[in-house]
Amino acid sequence: MKVGFAFTGSFCTLQKGIDAMKDIACCGYDVLPIMSETAYGTDTRFGRAADFRAQIEEAAGKDIIHTIEGAEPIGPKKLLDILIIAPCTGNTLAKLATGITDTAVTMAAKSHLRNSRAVIIGVSTNDALGAAAKNIGLLLNSKNYYFVPFGQDDCQNKPKSMVCDFSLIKKTLQDIEAGRDILKKIF
Repeated sequence: MKVGFAFTGSFCTLQKGIDAMKDIACCGYDVLPIMSETAYGTDTRFGRAADFRAQIEEAAGKDIIHTIEGAEPIGPKKLLDILIIAPCTGNTLAKLATGITDTAVTMAAKSHLRNSRAVIIGVSTNDALGAAAKNIGLLLNSKNYYFVPFGQDDCQNKPKSMVCDFSLIKKTLQDIEAGRDILKKIF
């Protein structure tokens, strides 16, 4: 199975996404890495962009797609069976929900969806119970979008923040692969 694994700029959870991608690659999936331009090129207190890119390319054994032009052929060439976006920021959720295609990740999703294939979203946003809630709701009710189970990550200090359970990304992938349509539910 060919799996696209896309990363957006939730830098505090980027390593968890990389670890989930490594786990999927170790299980024999053919992984194509994709990064938003922001995730691809931004150094933060959570790590250097070059170090994250090196981990991703080593685990996938492929160069990272990080431009709109690079992501566009995903659909026409049917390069993927499933696309995973994890971490998926509130910004990317909004773009997916409203059809905005201005990053490598949103282009990958748009291009992939033309083949009516699954997109798995691993939410990671400080605004999930705020402005991003409506976009989560729209995508939960949209065909071909599935969510990794998610919940509040720090209800005392960040009451609107929600993050997916990165340890369930592989299970979510396997459930979709097996035809189990239980993934629109969250806990």
